[in-house]
Order: sequence, then structure tokens, then C-alpha cells
Amino acid sequence: MYASIHIFPDIWSLQPYVCSSSSGGQQQLVEYNYYAAVTHQQDGLGFDKAAAAAQETLEVDFLHDMEMEIFRYSKEQCINALDEVFQQEQELNFKADIDIMKKKIHRYPPSIRSIGKWCTIPKVVAIGPHHHGKKRLKHAENVKHVAASYCIKESGCTIQEIYCAVVSAVKEIDARRLYSEDVMEGMGDDKFLPMMFYDACFLVMYMLKWSGQKCNAKLSDYITSNANDIDHDLMLLENQIPWLAVDAIMKKYKAVPLAKFIKRWKDGRLLDRVGEGPHVCETHDLDAYMYEPPHLLGLLRFHIVGRSRTRTKVEGLNKMEYVAISVSAIELAEMGINLKANKTTELAHMDLTKKPIFFAELSMPPLSMNDLRASLLVNMAALEVCMTPDFFDDDKAEFEDSAVCSYLLLLCMLMHREEDVHQLRKNGILRGGVGLTNQKVLDFFTSLQSLQHGRFYARVIVQIQSYKIKRTMRIKVYAFLYKNRKTIFMVISAIGMFIGILSAIKSLKGAH
Repeated sequence: MYASIHIFPDIWSLQPYVCSSSSGGQQQLVEYNYYAAVTHQQDGLGFDKAAAAAQETLEVDFLHDMEMEIFRYSKEQCINALDEVFQQEQELNFKADIDIMKKKIHRYPPSIRSIGKWCTIPKVVAIGPHHHGKKRLKHAENVKHVAASYCIKESGCTIQEIYCAVVSAVKEIDARRLYSEDVMEGMGDDKFLPMMFYDACFLVMYMLKWSGQKCNAKLSDYITSNANDIDHDLMLLENQIPWLAVDAIMKKYKAVPLAKFIKRWKDGRLLDRVGEGPHVCETHDLDAYMYEPPHLLGLLRFHIVGRSRTRTKVEGLNKMEYVAISVSAIELAEMGINLKANKTTELAHMDLTKKPIFFAELSMPPLSMNDLRASLLVNMAALEVCMTPDFFDDDKAEFEDSAVCSYLLLLCMLMHREEDVHQLRKNGILRGGVGLTNQKVLDFFTSLQSLQHGRFYARVIVQIQSYKIKRTMRIKVYAFLYKNRKTIFMVISAIGMFIGILSAIKSLKGAH
């Protein structure tokens, strides 16, 4: 309404003849006055009196028509103006949301929330406002105070200096906007800012502990005794705070050796590896990719995904919706496609490579499955879905933006029954015998079928389809040999034995 007041004058203050400025309108008024005057004069009235009566009649009718036209025009213009203002406001809000899409602390999309609370609800510690104040998580709040006290003491800064550093970082990025409105409703800065400070201190202590640096003894014992639960909680999509708050503590207190932290975390939490052997996980320089992590989950996802070695597009990728294929691990083996585990754990390294004569090789990162890793994969996939709504948008999305979703869907495609899970273990894609059973692994991946298709997944599917079309006859021959390999082996063995017997008989005859 304010827009209409500024744009349009008050219609009731307009003079009757202002809108009749055209010569056509004035000519029509003169002609009507003359006709009315002559008519009234013929009826015995004076010309002046008749003209006055005609003028009055015309003014009333004309004013009424004019007011109706102005009212209609003004109403339409007001509606259009309001619509324009509303659309502009919506566009500005949408653009602002897009700008912070990769920095926000997102809520779980329905496709992920339906999987269950086991991978969406914290067990021991709340980070950020989503689960703040829950009674079952209250004990960890005391631990956070210990972490803050240790940070302040060891940094040599005053409480005000280190606290204000976090507050400045939080206010600089307007951190409240990074959370949903319903989550922030009723939480003032008097609660929000101290929460950011205590949570940031706790995360710094957690990373120091994992990187093997000096840490408060009580904190170290607490993190060690609750290791799996804390690891689970700190990887939840909704259980995050802005990375800049954590970075502010590190700048004032002590910088965490991130490369070492990430290596030890990935080795210990993804593949149960200890030490710094030849196969230690790779890390990437954040500055080299100009990457600013939104939070801890985003930081670890960046290094778990890595960068793809193959950047070339596959013909037909943009027509993914027309390619319908579902191949199990055993079916791939029957087609002559061998599954091979990569030496690195980076999820971006998955590709189908054709061999010269008969076979092809599908290489994928290996995975040791347990509840923690399953939860981590789900939350990284949820982050991808929230940060990049359209994985196939060439202007806004890269291959790596959907790497976790692609990896999970590819494994999901390969698992139709328990025998497929066994085949994946046999080929080294799934490792370790302490994790989930074959049936539980199958149930987990089956629950992920509704995930959004990613580019890596689409590329592999198109590659498999192309392989099937170009090598149809060879696949049929190999499939026959593969399915009947035991029978063929027995027949060949029997023939060999028969030939051996005949040779022995011939030798005996020759001796006689």
C-alpha cells in the first residue's frame, strides 16, 4: 500500500476536467452542450438556461464516468505496483538465499529425514541451536565450559578478547541468518552468542585431540570414552556452527594442524587404519581450491570427496532420464566388468575403464561399513542435496558437488541381494568383518534409493550402457562361459583325465 500512495495521487482530489485534456474530449463536450441547448430552447426554455441544464447534466455524467475510469485504472496500477514490489522483494530474498546456500546450516530434506533418527539426532553433545537445551545432552554443556576455560587460559588472552573475537566473526557473517527462522525464534543474542563461543571452544579441543596435540586431560578422557558418539554427533547436518566461529578461536588460541587432523580422522574413521603408512589418506590444500568450509562437516566432506581425475563428459549424460539400467555386482561380473577397489579413499575417484580385448573395470573407493560410517555418508549426502539443488546445472554445479550421492547410489545399484554384498566384499569394495552384516548393509543401501542422481553416478550408468551396446556378442559369450564355468571346468578336467588315461594305456602297450 505504501508503494501505491507514493506512485498515485489521491483520486478524490482530482479536478473533473484534468483527465479530459485531449482535444477529442473537449470537442465532444462542446458538441453535447450545443445539442442540449438547442433541444431545450425548442421546448420553450431560454438558451442560457437550457445550456446550463445541459452543462450540469453533462458534468454529473462525465464526472461519474471519469471517476469510475480513474478508480479502475488506479486499482489496476496499485495491484501491478504491489505485485512488482513483492516480486522484487522475493527476487532479492531468493538471491540472498542462493548466495548463502553453501554457508547455511541446513535442515534435513525429507528424503534423508525418512531414513530414521539414528543418523539425524545427536546422542551426547549438541552443537548449534537445533538441539540446544535438550536435557539428555546437558552433561556435555559442562564439558564445553571446561574447554572454554582451557582455551582462555592457554591462549594468554582475557575472556573479553577471545569471546569478542568469536562475537565479531559471528556478527560479521550475520550467523543468525544461516539457521532456519523457526530454530532461531525465541533465541536472543544473550543465548545465541555464548552458545557459539562454547561450541567453538569444544570443537577446537576435539580437533586438537584428534590431531595428537596437547589437550586438557579431562577433555581428552571425555572425548576418548565417548569417541563413537561424539564423532557421530559432530557429523550431523543440523548439529553444526559456522566455521568462522571455530577459526576465530584458533586464531586467538592455537591453530589446529588441519592436514594432520583430517588424515588421522579419515584413517581412523573411514578405514580403521592406524599410523602413517604408505596408503594414508590424501588431503587437499584449502587455499589451493579457494575453499571456505561452512562448518566441520563441510570441511571433512571436502577432503573425503577429493577432486576427480577425469573431467571429460560422457556423451548422453545430459539425457540421463532416458537411460534406465540396474545392474547388480554379480551381473557386472557376468558382463565381464570387474570391480576394483581404489588405493585412495576419495569418493570422486569412480570410473569405468574399457580393456582392449574383452573386459572392463569399474573402480571405486573402498569402504569399511559400520553404523558411524553409514551415518557420516548419509549426512554428507544430505549436505550435497541442500547445497546444490540441481546437480546437472552446468553453471552452478561441478562433478564433485554430488560425489557422495553418486557413490551411495552406485553401491545401491550394485546390491540386489546378499550375494551381491558378498561379491563386493570379495572384490575389496567393502572391507572389514567387524561392521554391519551383509543383510544390514543391503537394508541400508536399499533405503537410499530416493537419493538425487549425481553426475558421477550418471556417467558410470551411461558408460555401462555404452559398453553393453558396443560389446553385445562378446558379453553373451562371456556370460555363458561365466555362468557355466563350474560345469565347463569339470568337463575340461574330465577330458584331461581321460586323455591322461589314454596316454597311460598307450604307454603300457608300448612297453609290452
